[in-house]
Amino acid sequence: MGKVISIINQKGGVGKTTTTVNMSAGVGLKDKKVLAVDIDPQGSTSSGYGINKRGIAHSSYDVMTGSVKTQLAITGTKYKNVDILPANISLAGAEIELVEMANRESRLSYALSQVKEAYDYIFIDCPPSLGLITLNALVASDSIIVPIQCEYYALEGLSQLMSTVRTVKRLYNPGISIEGVLLTMYDGRLNLTIQVVEEVKKFFPNKVYSTTIPRNVRLSEAPSHGEPIQYYDPLSKGSYAYNKVVEEFLANSMKGRG
Repeated sequence: MGKVISIINQKGGVGKTTTTVNMSAGVGLKDKKVLAVDIDPQGSTSSGYGINKRGIAHSSYDVMTGSVKTQLAITGTKYKNVDILPANISLAGAEIELVEMANRESRLSYALSQVKEAYDYIFIDCPPSLGLITLNALVASDSIIVPIQCEYYALEGLSQLMSTVRTVKRLYNPGISIEGVLLTMYDGRLNLTIQVVEEVKKFFPNKVYSTTIPRNVRLSEAPSHGEPIQYYDPLSKGSYAYNKVVEEFLANSMKGRG
């Protein structure tokens, strides 16, 4: 049964998609079967895997609205052990449509239950908001990874996110937990970065990954080529960092399952 992990932070530009693409690719390289789920209307994870969004026959929108079975919307990628449930702009209207639907908060959970057995890990790239689509991700997830940018206002909005997670835990999904917190765009030369790291560790005691993701040009370039960093430039600092995070993630995950 696949473990479901949401990559979540309602702030934009913190590295959610980069983390979803590169962690799922990295876990796939460790001989685990992975599904990357794109529920961001911008479809950036889909692009990051080289998917032509205009050519998608079925998407996460279709499975959340129940118009197709999940398996029909999943497509393989050319990257080892990774499949993707893609997204496109049609998802933008889903927030409004879901309001009228029965079990509106658990549509994604039901959709993923159809395919969970086929995967070891399922990573969900969430939109930068705490709306109904993100709520669906939280209800479907075993745990969350929170990427946090090492910049001023890094912790802004995180109280709201944690409050939402607590509400989901109380009302819909008692088993959800924090998998880890990932510091992105890290530059150890800056005093501000050191201060942010200290603050984040206070806010999330014992949850911050020891590996940080540096600012890295190759990491920024990879999505425009539709490739995870491990394939675009396997020797780059960005590739090395995400591979280390994957090792931490898998070690923690196995501990949790053991």
